[in-house]
Amino acid sequence: MLPKRVSAMLLSVAFCGAAITAWTPSQTQAPSETQAPSETQTPSQTQAPSNTETYEPHVGQAGKDVVWVPTPDTLVEKMLDMAKVTTRDVVIDLGSGDGRTVIAAAKRGATAIGVEYNPDMVVLSQANVTRAGVTDHATIVRGDIFEYDFSKANVLTMFLLPTINMKLRPKILDMPPGTRIVSNSFTMDDWKPDQSETVSTDCSSWCTAYLWIVPAHVDGTWRMPRGTLAIQQQFQNFSGQMGSTATTGGKLHGSEIEFTAGGVKYTGTVQGDSMKGTTSGGSSWTATRAG
Repeated sequence: MLPKRVSAMLLSVAFCGAAITAWTPSQTQAPSETQAPSETQTPSQTQAPSNTETYEPHVGQAGKDVVWVPTPDTLVEKMLDMAKVTTRDVVIDLGSGDGRTVIAAAKRGATAIGVEYNPDMVVLSQANVTRAGVTDHATIVRGDIFEYDFSKANVLTMFLLPTINMKLRPKILDMPPGTRIVSNSFTMDDWKPDQSETVSTDCSSWCTAYLWIVPAHVDGTWRMPRGTLAIQQQFQNFSGQMGSTATTGGKLHGSEIEFTAGGVKYTGTVQGDSMKGTTSGGSSWTATRAG
């Protein structure tokens, strides 16, 4: 459910360090990232950055279709906690605003990249990165979140409109299994989150974070030594048939898979077009994609 109406305007959000979007029903363009020019504009058509010594963002400042409101640091840290960010991770923040999520991830030793369209916010966040002393780990780039290649991330953070989440979802689902996606406040429709957490300390609104783990693609028919396994996948959950026996409890956690058939629990890993693992009885099992 979307948050309440404020001054007869529908509020929505883009995590650009972060920002709240507002538009009236008469507007035909859907909001996108913080301070973004219209989707028909290119960066060269937008204004050059303001004097970096005098530019200071203010809460509620207007952009193309958003106003900017900073996300509490407690929620940023909760999002990174949920994603279990470590020094081995590449974290990309879509719509990075003042750079706070990028900086927080970099302080954990991760390689952190922020993607931001507003040229003033890009310059400001780059200065914030320098002041935080994390230039070895953090980078801010100016770009369009719909055009930027974020496939190298294994952690993706965002605070975007539900419509934007849905526009990005096919690209996200094509990321490697196990990629962690963390969103502030907004979900991805029928792709239910694997985890949700709400913070109450130093946070009065937009205080819930959602985590998804990109699942392996297993939909279809698989050959097993004693027959076939037919799977109908719905994101991280699935149902199926092993021969004439229905499977239950089908679940994916990245490339890890589990299900039960005929009273036997199967656990294992998915590696492209093959699966292997062990059963609750201690025997091994394999499967190869047949179609």
